[in-house]
Amino acid sequence: MTAQVHVPSLLTRAGTASVLTLALSSTMLAPGLVSDAEAAAQSTKALRVAASKKGAPYQWGAAGPRRFDCSGLTLYSFKRVGKKLPRTAQQQYNKTRHITSSQRRRGDLVFFHSGRSVYHVGIYAGNGKIWHSPKTGAVVRLERIWTKRVWYGRVR
Repeated sequence: MTAQVHVPSLLTRAGTASVLTLALSSTMLAPGLVSDAEAAAQSTKALRVAASKKGAPYQWGAAGPRRFDCSGLTLYSFKRVGKKLPRTAQQQYNKTRHITSSQRRRGDLVFFHSGRSVYHVGIYAGNGKIWHSPKTGAVVRLERIWTKRVWYGRVR
């Protein structure tokens, strides 16, 4: 997201160097917003957090640090890099910026759906794979996306 600045009035009030500083820092222009590059870096870090949980057992309703359900793993991973997500896969889908499969990148969320209902979530790892906590009796693992019935979301 890019904040718009009326440069001429800022130039007269703040001076050229100050305007350049303001224009280059999205957090100064709009506190709480991050640039696309910063968001991508956070998503990549969240992906690494999820991968570090490889082998952690699935437990319905668990959000770490030793056991996870699917949305608990994504919530935990993004929380560790300073991003807040809601608790359930559907709520997480509703909160993310929806993107197409051609726009997806490592660290984006992958939502599995049936009709309009989201029932599972993982973190995109690249090459058609996700880190996720799949089901009772399973563990956090890297796995190929097994269906085309997915939507993608980017954490803001």
